[in-house]
Amino acid sequence: MKVIEHLEGRKGPLFSFEVIPPPRGKSIAQIIEMVEMLAPLNPSWIDVTSHSSVAFYKEKTDGTIEKRTFRKRPGTLGICGVIQNRFKIDTVAHLLCLGFSQEETEDALIELNFLGIENVMALRGDGPNFAKPTRSDRTQHDYASSLVDQIVRLRKGEFLNDLENTQGLDFCVGVAGYPEKHFEAASLKWDLENLKKKVDVGSDYIVSQMFFDTSKYISFVNSCRELGIEIPIIPGLKILRSLPQLKSLPKAFHIDLPDELVGEVMDSPDHVKEIGYNWAKKQCMELLEFGVPCLHFYVMNDCSLVTKLVKELQK
Repeated sequence: MKVIEHLEGRKGPLFSFEVIPPPRGKSIAQIIEMVEMLAPLNPSWIDVTSHSSVAFYKEKTDGTIEKRTFRKRPGTLGICGVIQNRFKIDTVAHLLCLGFSQEETEDALIELNFLGIENVMALRGDGPNFAKPTRSDRTQHDYASSLVDQIVRLRKGEFLNDLENTQGLDFCVGVAGYPEKHFEAASLKWDLENLKKKVDVGSDYIVSQMFFDTSKYISFVNSCRELGIEIPIIPGLKILRSLPQLKSLPKAFHIDLPDELVGEVMDSPDHVKEIGYNWAKKQCMELLEFGVPCLHFYVMNDCSLVTKLVKELQK
């Protein structure tokens, strides 16, 4: 079932979650364990993130330096297939522009279609820490709007090569929005214009970057509506659960933490999880009052606090 169908057919607020594949060499058992905890909450869908290759340098025994590249967290497609077919929960596979050619993207979409997966999240992605060479006969998307366009064209059976008697691949397409502006955008207005480009080429819904100030999300939604963006805008939420996250979250996701939240944590550092939980609960109540169609939680690799919160919200 498509995400947009879940949203259109809802009878109340929906809940969805986002997980990340385990590092290369690790078992899928951790993901299975988390999904087993999330499944009783009846999530409408679960997102599985994707990651491009990275490079590292290793000194060999003879003193020479060898460069190696690898995907640190492979397995997005396989994990989506396991979740959807084992747990019967719809999944959303993340697809990236940077680090992947259009041909690789098309192959991934074909694989997802074979698995019965109908939803993808089209993202530009963070730039890899090395320049991956692109074959002369292959091309790469520079922006998410171009990636969305490729996916939309596949709905009409338009593959990269001129093939005969093709069947369309009808994916529901989500894109990212940034209540506090994408860090590379010159201004919030310019960032909204870029978001509208993604919507105009055929995106079905938007999921916001995490935020800890609900007023910024509401302002973002209102600005989108004024610009003519009418598709659903789902808030992305994260529960603060450790003191180091006061530094790591702003650095990794280019967001601001409210002074009030930071002050509470600094005054009671031994109670971070409780403070983070109560703050997230307050955000959820504010968002539900605002009328959001769904609450999307960035679970990452720990769902204990999220499951507790959603259970409380579902009472």
